[in-house]
Amino acid sequence: MQRFTAPRRARALASLVTVAGLGLATAAVSTGTAQGAAPAGDCATAYPVADLAADQPVTGLTVSHGTAPEGFTGKVLGVLDDGIAPGIDMIMVRLTSDEIDRVGIWQGMSGSPVYAADGRLIGAVSYGLAMGPSPVAGVTPFADMDDYFTPPARTVAVDGSAARAIARSTDVSAADASEGFRQLPAPLGVAGVGARQLKLAAEHAGKRSYLPRSAYAVGRASADAAGPETVVAGGNLAASLAYGDITMAAVGTATSVCGSKVIGFGHPLDHLGQTTLTLHPADAIYVQEDLIAGFKLANLGAPAGTIDNDRLTGISGMLGAVPSTADVTSGVTYGDRHRDGTSHVSVRTPDALASTTFYEFLANHDRVVDGTVDGSEVASWTVTGTGPDGTPFELSSSDRYVSDWDLSYEVGFALGDIVYFLSGIPGVTIDSVTTDASVEDAATAYRLSALQRKVKGQWTTVKRRDGITVRAGSTLNLQAVLTGGGQTTTVPISVQIPRKMAGGEGMLEVTGGQYLGDLGPMTSIEQAKRAVANLVRNDELRVNLMSLSKRGRGQTVSRQVVGPVDGVVSGNRFAQLMVR
Repeated sequence: MQRFTAPRRARALASLVTVAGLGLATAAVSTGTAQGAAPAGDCATAYPVADLAADQPVTGLTVSHGTAPEGFTGKVLGVLDDGIAPGIDMIMVRLTSDEIDRVGIWQGMSGSPVYAADGRLIGAVSYGLAMGPSPVAGVTPFADMDDYFTPPARTVAVDGSAARAIARSTDVSAADASEGFRQLPAPLGVAGVGARQLKLAAEHAGKRSYLPRSAYAVGRASADAAGPETVVAGGNLAASLAYGDITMAAVGTATSVCGSKVIGFGHPLDHLGQTTLTLHPADAIYVQEDLIAGFKLANLGAPAGTIDNDRLTGISGMLGAVPSTADVTSGVTYGDRHRDGTSHVSVRTPDALASTTFYEFLANHDRVVDGTVDGSEVASWTVTGTGPDGTPFELSSSDRYVSDWDLSYEVGFALGDIVYFLSGIPGVTIDSVTTDASVEDAATAYRLSALQRKVKGQWTTVKRRDGITVRAGSTLNLQAVLTGGGQTTTVPISVQIPRKMAGGEGMLEVTGGQYLGDLGPMTSIEQAKRAVANLVRNDELRVNLMSLSKRGRGQTVSRQVVGPVDGVVSGNRFAQLMVR
């Protein structure tokens, strides 16, 4: 047969995208009549790629509605040498069924098995033409789907004969099929957060890399959706990073099931390598038409096993035991409304833990507050886990937040950032994340406007240039003046002046907590404990006393935190000291 060899420096000629599908929790719609092959037995035998011939008939299995595999038929167009990676060819096929004829190759067909006439397994549907809906699919050879040692190829160039062969067998012109084969990462579906919130979260994430940029809304994992007995060759297969209140998962198709072992997708979900994704069955609702590629809408079933490999040529795992999880729990109170929610994270990476923490808080906040609140919120958090040596730890803190836009994002991103930095410490395993928040309509944002000292019975503003003369060993009593929201309040400050500062100069620095920021990257649990212990809340003031050298260099002598007050505080003020 004709084979298409990919020249290493040739111009790209035909573009394909991976077709891992996602599900949306919507009403079920019936689909066309199934046709073609009946489900094959377990433990399929691989068909050698070298034995394939042009126009060789093929059959296959996939699901467009419900859980039962439906048949499709087709023929081989050719083989693209090294089309997936060096040593891994891509088989190009043209397929047909009622549903494929209606929408083309869709997202969610990833992993759909393709069989030779003798029942041997050729491979898994994994790619579809990116130029638009098409019945042409790229197939990952089943013989290579356990070969997990080759780095992924992002772009593969092919010669003109491949484009012309596609054009001869489809309605796609050679010109349209002239952009090269390309693999795109499978986007994650997120359940528990609506499409609007997913869009807003991505828009306001800034430089936060832990939120998926191409997330879609899906149906949450539920025992009522589908059972593990539906995970068969050609049946639905889903893999999740988290499930519960928040489910983050991709839905594709199982390629082969041998006893308890499951292989599917034909391409990576997120190319995690050895991993602990949770395996789920799924119930397909409908295949939606799309200008680029149709996509499958589905609800996930309850956890049914573990996906322990996420590799270049597919995902694999075992039905049965499910992976251990880190539980992310959120409690939100607003007036007389309260709700607790929990999500279970099986892939304990910083990205998965931080994004689940953010989405869990956002979803629970929306359920309780049920609208945009530009008030204030006091949120606490506790993170437990083990350090590199297996020693357990527990870290906790709390803070006050205000927002003139939407508190759920202000607080949610802060909590997600904290979990991201803590889980990124080398050797640390996070076991649980617990957050609790109380929302109020009132919001006060103060600015530190002055420091005052009592002079002859009157509080007088201290000017930085004037300075204050104090005696070593004495106590300096001041008050911080806070203004905001049409009101003024004062906070008493008492600073002990050490005797060792006698005859020298010093500087007193008072800073509102909002100016001081939150946790940042850390390299050890010990560093994290110190950082958490030194956190200053947004509604507190930090008071630093520094001793100044003759060259004006400061050395911190003492540090204290005063407050909290009834609002967040920004700004800072200084007072120069002459110590006798």
